[in-house]
Amino acid sequence: MAVDLSMPVLVVDDYQTMIRIIRNLLTQIGFRNIEEAKDGRQALEKMHGAKFGLVISDWNMEPMTGFELLQQVRASEALKATPFIMITAESKTENVIAAKKAGVNNYIVKPFNAETLKSKVKAVLGDF
Repeated sequence: MAVDLSMPVLVVDDYQTMIRIIRNLLTQIGFRNIEEAKDGRQALEKMHGAKFGLVISDWNMEPMTGFELLQQVRASEALKATPFIMITAESKTENVIAAKKAGVNNYIVKPFNAETLKSKVKAVLGDF
């Protein structure tokens, strides 16, 4: 079954520039319904108010990190099945392992391009 490119995607990052870059890349690969949150707390509020087909979150944010957001999402009965991709500038093995243990679906290390994003999203959601 093909991925519904009109499904809502939530991009979470405390840098507006990064949100804009990810939004542009998602648009390039066909997604049309992209929402944003500036930190984990705002993302969690949005997720409790609407269903998202995918969350793409930065790791390093204040006051709630992407890792803490991931833990909250996976602990929530209503949200735990939401596909979740983590983005980070650090490729530390311990971070990747911690994110995997916490239930992340995929992991992207900055910098990345549309092809990388598309392959990671495809690995999580399937073909589109």
